Parts: sequence; C-alpha cells; structure tokens
Amino acid sequence: MSPYDRIVIVFNPHSTGDAPRAAEELHAELTRRLPAVPVELRPTRYAGHARDLAREAAATGRPLLVSVSGDGGYNELVDGVVQAGETGAVCAVHAAGNANDHRRTTRERPLADAVVAGDVRRIDLLRLTVGSGDTARTRYAHSYIGVGLTPVVAVDLEQGGKGSWREIVTTVRSFARFRPFPIRLEDGRRRTVDSLVFANIDRMAKYATLSEGGRPDDGRFEVVTQQRSGRLRVLGTLLRAVTRGLGPQPSTTHYGFTPLSPMPLQLDGELVELEPGTPVAVDIAPRALATVF
Repeated sequence: MSPYDRIVIVFNPHSTGDAPRAAEELHAELTRRLPAVPVELRPTRYAGHARDLAREAAATGRPLLVSVSGDGGYNELVDGVVQAGETGAVCAVHAAGNANDHRRTTRERPLADAVVAGDVRRIDLLRLTVGSGDTARTRYAHSYIGVGLTPVVAVDLEQGGKGSWREIVTTVRSFARFRPFPIRLEDGRRRTVDSLVFANIDRMAKYATLSEGGRPDDGRFEVVTQQRSGRLRVLGTLLRAVTRGLGPQPSTTHYGFTPLSPMPLQLDGELVELEPGTPVAVDIAPRALATVF
C-alpha cells in the first residue's frame, strides 16, 4: 500500500529553466508506475503561491507534495506544509533550479524510484524567528540560513543573471563591493561578520563543503562563522570550501542575534531583508518534515 493517497506536483509554468517540461515528464512517469495513486499538476500563478498550495493540500489526507524547482521553490512548499500544522503530508523536490543544494546533498536514487519505493523518512528543519512577541514572524528552511556574503551574492545573482560565466563575474563583483555586517549576540557581545551560515546540510552553492559530519536528521545544525578578517582571508575561506572543505564545524540547537544595520538574509534560495534592532533566532525543528530520498 502506498504511503500517499495522492501526489501533487507543484511547478512554476513561467520558469526560465526546464520546470514545466520536467513536471510533465514526472507526472507521466508516476502515473504509469503508480496507477492506483492520483497524480495532479498544480502550476503556480504568483509569488508565494507554492506556499498556499502546499498549505491547502497538506490539510487533508496523506498527500505527497513534489516541488519541481530549485531550493527557493522547495522552501515555499516546505514552509507551507509545516505552517499547516500536524499533517500526513510528505514532501520531495525534483531539481529544476540553479544550485539544487538540498536534492544534490540528500539524493540516494532517482526521485521517481524513491517515490515508488515509498521509503518515507523524517528530517530536521531550521526555524527562523524574526522579531518578538505578537509581531514575531516564523519561517522554515530545509537546508540553510545565511547572512553576510552568502545572501549578498544571491541578490546580485538575481539581478545579474545565472549561468557559469555570469555567475563568476557576479560573484567577483559582489566580493569586491562587500562590507561586513555588525551584529549583537544574545549575551550582549558585538561581532562583525563577513559570513554566518546555519546549515542543515553539509554542502551548498554547488561546490562548497561547509562541514564534516553534519546530517539533516541529527537534531542539530552547524554554525559556520567567518568574522571580519579582510578580503584575502574571506577569499581563502571560499577557496578552501570549494576545494577541500572547511572541516568540522560547531553545532547547536539555537542561535540568537540582532543585526545592527540593514542586512539581507537567505533561507535556502529565498531572500529576506532584516531591519536593524530586530531580534533574530534560529532553532532546530527536529524531525519536522517527512520526505523521500
């Protein structure tokens, strides 16, 4: 018996990549291989629609929700499912984006094979809380949350375009213009950081190995910190990440700070602007997401 009562494939029909074609092909294959399970295509119509579709679908039954997208599109779908509360929903991503860090890291077999096998497991999520009290906003990330250089490069990539040569030019340009960000920790200490990444996976940005030993189901997340150290040392850290990795990193279940200047933050592929003086907390949400590998 299948662990899902239906399969919902969510995709952006206006994607500049191959998401529409990939969604159609996945629909055809799953319909053929799981004839007893209804499979439907759900195109998105506006920014954030994947979150709404996921929240609606997760409210009933045991759906498998598949995001045909990159990390940002999958972030919307996962966030919508978790925001729906305790459900029987299972999530998966069919890579159709740029970096595809989550799928690249967790993939054990072709997605259709994993879906048909029905091997459902639970993984941790990162819970981001911005603000406090009644005005606090909560979002979830499946792979990483980053402040500093990581989202600055991401913003420039959105403006400058993707593709190997354009990515290289954009990254160099971002690096040349980058300025460190001041933050205040919960114990009152101040730090100025070039980069601060909270990671639920051990690799990101296609090539960079952030840590050794971190897993998306170990009940903790790794904290990869690059304090203000000058551009040459930042460049050295980036080169080490893409060649031999950064080695073991400290891990925790909670990290809190307050930005002291406007600061971009990235949840997987989604970008958020942090206002100065707004408390920020990152916590582990253990085994919060059911998924297939």
